[in-house]
Amino acid sequence: MWKPPERIKHDLPDARWPDRNEAVGSKLFSPLEVGSVTLAQRTWVPAMVPWRATEEGFVTEEILEWYERFAHGRPGAIVVEATGIRDIPSGPLLRVGHDRFVPGLSELVETVRRASGDETRLFIQIIDFLTIRRRPDPEKFLRRYLRLTDRHRRAVGSELSDDQVREALLELPDGALDDVLDERELESLRFGYRERVTDTHLEHIRELPEILPGLFADAAERAAEAGFDGVELHYAHAYTMASFLSARNRRADGYGGSRENRVRLPLEVFSEVRRRVGDGYTVGCRFLANECIEGGSGVDDAVFFGRELARAGMDFLSLSRGGKFEDAKQPKIGWAAYPYTGPSGYECMPTAISDARGPFGRNLQAVARVRAGVRAAGLDTPIVVAGGICTFDQAEAALTDGTADVVAAARQSLADPDWFRKIRLGRGDEVRRCVYTNYCEGLDQKHKQVTCQLWDREALDEPGLRRSVDGRRRLVAPAWRDSSDR
Repeated sequence: MWKPPERIKHDLPDARWPDRNEAVGSKLFSPLEVGSVTLAQRTWVPAMVPWRATEEGFVTEEILEWYERFAHGRPGAIVVEATGIRDIPSGPLLRVGHDRFVPGLSELVETVRRASGDETRLFIQIIDFLTIRRRPDPEKFLRRYLRLTDRHRRAVGSELSDDQVREALLELPDGALDDVLDERELESLRFGYRERVTDTHLEHIRELPEILPGLFADAAERAAEAGFDGVELHYAHAYTMASFLSARNRRADGYGGSRENRVRLPLEVFSEVRRRVGDGYTVGCRFLANECIEGGSGVDDAVFFGRELARAGMDFLSLSRGGKFEDAKQPKIGWAAYPYTGPSGYECMPTAISDARGPFGRNLQAVARVRAGVRAAGLDTPIVVAGGICTFDQAEAALTDGTADVVAAARQSLADPDWFRKIRLGRGDEVRRCVYTNYCEGLDQKHKQVTCQLWDREALDEPGLRRSVDGRRRLVAPAWRDSSDR
């Protein structure tokens, strides 16, 4: 991961844990209506990809145990990981692009219901992503993948055969290749091929506005059939829908350029989803408060998008930041670019060694502006904030000062899936606190099963324990020994 020039070690925020009476009377543990469902409390575990599905995208026992463990902590809501809407191979990521995935997803819903005493509402995040390939070996790229043009031939000798042109290109030093290959060819060589929503010379990219509303709506219908309380449309980070919202989207077909055009497809996707699932089903989205890249969308864009999405009838808006391909670190040969390795990725998941701003609550100010813009438009759509919130006072302040209506925590919830429950019971001093080293993110980057360094080597002799593929780590946090519910 990218590291900021400033290397300031930030201590964890001081934690003042409330007693049980204060916690029960707090805003954090008060109910909230989100579309057609009521959250028992304003605590939220956002989508995290744990790399536990099958290669075909099916639910596994490891997936069930992962979500069951979070459900034991009884948060107000859990959002199931980014789940693909297309019926295409996509590695060990969950999919909902065909009816055959519904039975496994139904079992996941029942598992969470049972483990949380039916207290936790369960949403599923549905996502589309474009093709990205691994960084190729240079010889393989130049001999096999590069599409030769007259420009390449002129650079090394127009009288040469195609094979001879390729061999001649291989003999060129890097600096000379910079002058021969165009920008996209160099990117494909040094980072791996990646499609963009602006590649409208490709028919399947040009047709995305016609295809995506139906694909998202199909997925939402399957989610409803599986029993989920709602869906979260993934409009954030490095993926298709976020790329339509981006200020870098210059499509000339009415779906790029101005803010009004860039939000057009996200609104059309939502409209079709709503038409298919009805007003009685909760539909929200996650999008970016700030792309945090040069030439990307900023907070003013997010305020505009928030108002438009809320006006359209979204049941909640969940705000993240950064996590883009445009500034990602160059991957090793054989690896794909990972959108959380550059400065924008750092903004999404900052560590305890940071710049002067630090890693805690880094997204609060931007989210507050989005919520204020939505409220100024006369809309009461619930706003979910995430980003380095790890104490009761942080969470409560975000709710009482008007920054947000729901508090989400990913890394802290991974460190201690019971932390919300412990606070509510007046036992906050037992919370296992995330230390923000991004050990978990490092595993995610390598597509390894995600765990937390604070517990993954603990009690490895526990009977029936399920371990990681390499056998060295436990896959879920040890159970909290307190069995009380209140």
